[in-house]
Amino acid sequence: MHYEFTAFPRKVEGRGASRRMRRTGRAPGIVYGGSGEPQPIELDHNALVHALKSEAFHASILTMKLGDASQQVLLRAVQMHPFRKEVLHVDFQRVDANRRIHMKVPLHFANGENSPAVKLSAAIISHVMAEVDISCLPKDLPEFIGVDLSELTLNQSIHVSDLKLPPGVSAVTQRGMDPVVATAVIPKVIVEEVEAAPAEGEAGAGVPTEEAAAAAEGAPEKGAEKAPDKAPEKGAERSGGKKDEKK
Repeated sequence: MHYEFTAFPRKVEGRGASRRMRRTGRAPGIVYGGSGEPQPIELDHNALVHALKSEAFHASILTMKLGDASQQVLLRAVQMHPFRKEVLHVDFQRVDANRRIHMKVPLHFANGENSPAVKLSAAIISHVMAEVDISCLPKDLPEFIGVDLSELTLNQSIHVSDLKLPPGVSAVTQRGMDPVVATAVIPKVIVEEVEAAPAEGEAGAGVPTEEAAAAAEGAPEKGAEKAPDKAPEKGAERSGGKKDEKK
């Protein structure tokens, strides 16, 4: 997707000037890099907020109209208000068509529900990474990198080296590192429940052990244990007492 937006030169700088600018519906920013000098700019705040909602706006070559000229730029940084939906500052970098750029590109995962890990093993696929660092010329910059999960099996992982990158694009990782992008595992809680189920069934299956059977044979019945010795009748006890007194 090709994005084009309009920016305006910013003549006044400083915190006070930026606050006044935001009150008028503008957002302060700067464009730097390339052969030109850094230049303060301002943008329509509502249009910028709407553009920031698009994933492609963060990982595409953008065309910025500034005055009478147009230039190719990349979005490099956005500073947001801590709790208000307000852009405090935005940075753009000019693009040189002949120089490679280094960017983070989002990952798009697909076909996870059709993988053997999910279909045959009821595993859960964990997306370990949401974006990947790449290096390429501006013309080769992809909006995203697709990750096909259709062949993923239980306890298998997909690494950065397994990604199918477009021509002219290379992944950027630390030397000797091959980070995990996605993996298929069975959650530990489910495994523990499955292992504990047979033990619980054996205890409550109604098959007594030798110790339990011996204890059951020697134990009195529940009713007999609670029944007290037969007490004398209430009337007989009283009449006996009266006869003794007369004698």
